[in-house]
Amino acid sequence: MTSRNFLIYGASRGIGGGFAAGLPKAGDHVWLVSRSQPEVLDHQVDGVTYEWIAADLSQASSAELVAEAVGDTAIDVLIYNAGLWEKDGWTPAYDYATNSPAENTAIMAVGLTVAVHCIQKMIPNITAPSRANIILTSSINGVDNNGAREVAYSAAKFGMRGVAHALREELRAQNVAVTVLNPGAVANQISYHLGDEAVFNSNDSTSMPVSDMVKLIEAVLNLSPNACVKEITVPAMADVGI
Repeated sequence: MTSRNFLIYGASRGIGGGFAAGLPKAGDHVWLVSRSQPEVLDHQVDGVTYEWIAADLSQASSAELVAEAVGDTAIDVLIYNAGLWEKDGWTPAYDYATNSPAENTAIMAVGLTVAVHCIQKMIPNITAPSRANIILTSSINGVDNNGAREVAYSAAKFGMRGVAHALREELRAQNVAVTVLNPGAVANQISYHLGDEAVFNSNDSTSMPVSDMVKLIEAVLNLSPNACVKEITVPAMADVGI
């Protein structure tokens, strides 16, 4: 297999950490963008070269910072996985009326507006290969009739789906496949490196292991250049009504 260059935004842990650990193969080069040090740097995959770009994705300036670090290198796989959510989200204590404007702004910045800036800066790199993939992580919070109450987070995730569908048309002629992933409940707090059994043996019996997301995107990346998976919605079995 030909070596690939990955650029993963939001790669410190959770789903992004799983992508960083589970998708690259020997010979690949991976740029990891996150505010805190990515877990994969303590569990590096043999033969994979990792570079960490320390950046705060709530700041628009991070787009330029990443572009400068990557330079003119062609990117085969760009993944934007970063996101923030409200205090007390998905709990009875959540109260939209008490959210601060600063919290709403940060959630929208990381989950949507800075994503648009970051992808735009990398267009020359993404269109350089003969075939490239963009993977955008949304959420079932961004899917119609999901029952979510988290306002800013849901707005960002609905917006990310819009970005994916428009970007796919914008880059179709350049042979760039754009896929948006809408996961349900994922056990982000349990590291990919601990394996699926750590999830199954935990008290969180309602969430999917991170490895499920990795397997889905691995399948997308292994398709022929003639295929494009537009959207994957994958609720957990316990996500009622999705």
